[in-house]
Amino acid sequence: MATISRIMDSAVGYGTPGDTAPGDTVPEATAPGNTIAPPPAASPGADYNPDRPNPDRPNPWVEVLVDCPQIQGLFTYAIPPHLPVAIGDILTVPFGHQQLGAIAIALPSAPPPDLPPSQIKTVIDIVNPGFFPRHYWDLLRQVAQYYCTPIMAVIRTALPPGLLGRSQRRIRLNAPAIPPDAEVFLRPAALQLLQLLRQSKTGEYSWRYLQQQMPTAQRGLPDLLQRGWVSSYLEPPNPPRPKQQKAVTLVRQPDPTEPLTERQRQLLASLGRSGGDLWLSHLLQQCHASSSIVTTLAKKGFVVIQERENLRSEAEHPLDRDQPKALSPHQAAALAYIQGLTQAQTVLLHGVTGSGKTEVYLQAIAPVLQRGQSALVLVPEIGLTPQLTDRFRQRFGSQVCVYHSALSDGERYDTWRQMLQGDPQVVIGTRSAVFAPLPHLGLVILDEEHDSSFKQSQPQPCYHARTVAQWRSQLAPCPLILGSATPALETWHQAFSDPREGHPPPSHYLSLPSRIYDRPQPQIRVIDMRQEFHCGNRSIFSRSLRNALETLRETGQQGLLFVPRRGHSTFVSCRSCGEALDCPHCDVSLSHHQPHGGARSLLRCHYCHYASVQPEQCPHCGSPYLKFFGSGTQRVTQELERHLPDLRWIRFDSDTTRTKGAHRALLTQFAQGEADILVGTQMLTKGIDLPQVTLVGVMAADGLFHLPDFRAGEQACQTLLQVAGRAGRGAEPGQVILQTYKPDHEVIAAVVRQGYGDYLAQELAQRSPLHYPPYSQLVLLRISSLEADRTAQVAEALGQFLTSRLPESVLLLGPAPAPILRVARRFRWHLLLKLCDPSLGLDWFPALELQQRCGPGVALTIDVDPLSLS
Repeated sequence: MATISRIMDSAVGYGTPGDTAPGDTVPEATAPGNTIAPPPAASPGADYNPDRPNPDRPNPWVEVLVDCPQIQGLFTYAIPPHLPVAIGDILTVPFGHQQLGAIAIALPSAPPPDLPPSQIKTVIDIVNPGFFPRHYWDLLRQVAQYYCTPIMAVIRTALPPGLLGRSQRRIRLNAPAIPPDAEVFLRPAALQLLQLLRQSKTGEYSWRYLQQQMPTAQRGLPDLLQRGWVSSYLEPPNPPRPKQQKAVTLVRQPDPTEPLTERQRQLLASLGRSGGDLWLSHLLQQCHASSSIVTTLAKKGFVVIQERENLRSEAEHPLDRDQPKALSPHQAAALAYIQGLTQAQTVLLHGVTGSGKTEVYLQAIAPVLQRGQSALVLVPEIGLTPQLTDRFRQRFGSQVCVYHSALSDGERYDTWRQMLQGDPQVVIGTRSAVFAPLPHLGLVILDEEHDSSFKQSQPQPCYHARTVAQWRSQLAPCPLILGSATPALETWHQAFSDPREGHPPPSHYLSLPSRIYDRPQPQIRVIDMRQEFHCGNRSIFSRSLRNALETLRETGQQGLLFVPRRGHSTFVSCRSCGEALDCPHCDVSLSHHQPHGGARSLLRCHYCHYASVQPEQCPHCGSPYLKFFGSGTQRVTQELERHLPDLRWIRFDSDTTRTKGAHRALLTQFAQGEADILVGTQMLTKGIDLPQVTLVGVMAADGLFHLPDFRAGEQACQTLLQVAGRAGRGAEPGQVILQTYKPDHEVIAAVVRQGYGDYLAQELAQRSPLHYPPYSQLVLLRISSLEADRTAQVAEALGQFLTSRLPESVLLLGPAPAPILRVARRFRWHLLLKLCDPSLGLDWFPALELQQRCGPGVALTIDVDPLSLS
């Protein structure tokens, strides 16, 4: 890794970086199959031993990464004698006039020779000890290198939220020191600042707030500070802390002759029946007692009350334990191969919907736990975790924990620390769980590996969980299972590629070609909506779909209705002038949402979340004739109430699942037969297993085809096959009714014959001459700012700069406006790099220089291997 210029103490007010700084340059990208080199030494004599330092060692030092976006590199601090700092600790350190979060990276035997000891600041405190397991630094560094992102941005993504933070400067009023005639002595700026502080109920404000309210605050503050009428102090960061709770422990049973009240004896007896140890709150609730009784018993020596840590976790639901199920021959063959793996190898488990992939996962994990190792299971959506977590807890009980963004900060913090203990466990989570700190990792599974939710598009790092999982597999080392009924084209190509062609190491292909118990695949019927229109049917339901829906209640069966969009209507347009109602902050139309309870309709932007009340007249011409176009989930449910009022329905989309636990609650209601129809968006396609569903209706398949992306056909085929696979998973056969205006589309044909492999072969043949992935690597540069001209100018300048740096096998497309030029008031331009030789890598890519050339107010996001070009 190249050496960067040192940032001297005079520039930042403390410390010095080491000779190298991870993330400041774009180092050599490491292929998933290669051995990763250890992190570079920050200075001569750096000690990367994770053991705790010897407290007798004189002048201990630590080199840290500080949580400051503007500053890169390692900085040296002194360790006070009472703090046993170790590699991987989260620290609080002084940084100029602030206190910042930092991570201990190295323990050098001496500070850099050119740094005077008098200039080295001292570590303030250990916020959290040991938040890096073995090899974790290697993983984070590889993510930073491959995705062209500063290492600190990767660390903030990987760690639980709130662990790294910065202090906040606050200004406090010192009222007793202010004389009655203070206004006479003050200049206007100081007087205005004093009056503003007096308006605070607490007598203080943050310095940032004061500067926002009063542009001249900087001129007035010194006068007040010099007189002692205000004081300035730093409010330290407030990261998550362990949750402490009082516990009661029984230390001796009472003698019958001892003077105790009947209530005291009842409480001691209840405590004894519970094993002699309970949380105080549980004991008081169980005995309907007050805390004074327990305090009295503690004074008499019968119990001990002490503070203990109580791990916060997602609420668990009582479940019956189950046993491993008998496997089909294909399942047994796949399991035997997986269990025979002892080193890092990628396995593609291609199983049709309903083929029993989850049972293979469960039986593959069992021996991993028996060996004292852990398993990591990644799913694309939070909505999948309740069902999958229940399946796993029925098999493995309390060894299963979940980790995803819907948990509270405290729950994520405690789950992280629980994983660090190294006990054998199964961690189920979404994309961010790929960074779960499991010290003894024995197996990694990506379920529905094709799903685009595994890719983060913003903020940086724009990582793909599948790629990071491959690196984790190599580091552990352990097998990686990629499971899907519709594998991503890149995964499919890798499974059948020739390693001599320069591609990544091929994965082993395992097939589950049939459903369990030899249940048939659902019958797929394509309905030409053009013919429905010619026959006079103006409804959003075809006659075939309506008839199928009417029979559900009679047969006691259930159905799913898949709608590509949420809301009521895709857009609202004026019949008089033809103008659509657009978002004021984005170059997209507003979607119409119908609220409940008789409230007025809302228009919402699905990009920046802007919302406004539906106007009664066109804002362009004043006409009252506004027309709704397109159908979302709300419109479909309204049409169900209108045409099929006897059918009960539940809407399952991001609008109805915003609250914590909503996914589980809605799916449980449906599974218990409280509704006949589940109406939802693409959330319905992601691994939901509902055996009672016999009918799937696709309302508007055409909306999936016409997207400005070369992956549109592949993703449409995946979506339609996945949603079709929800039907007929139980004892009754299923049927799929697919409504479209293009029944002869190649994707529709592939879905009907369920020939996914043949469709991918056609896609590969089309992409090869055009040098699209997997025959090339893409890097998308997104430039954005609040000024249209400034954004275009920077994009043009970056394009000219890159043109002079491009290797021969790299093509530059653009600069060009993004497909949606403006989102959330920011104008966006794109530059697309196409590496026609995927083995070239990004050693030449000047990521840091590009960032520096953007200038203030212009943001640059580097998306390596983008899945969306919009």
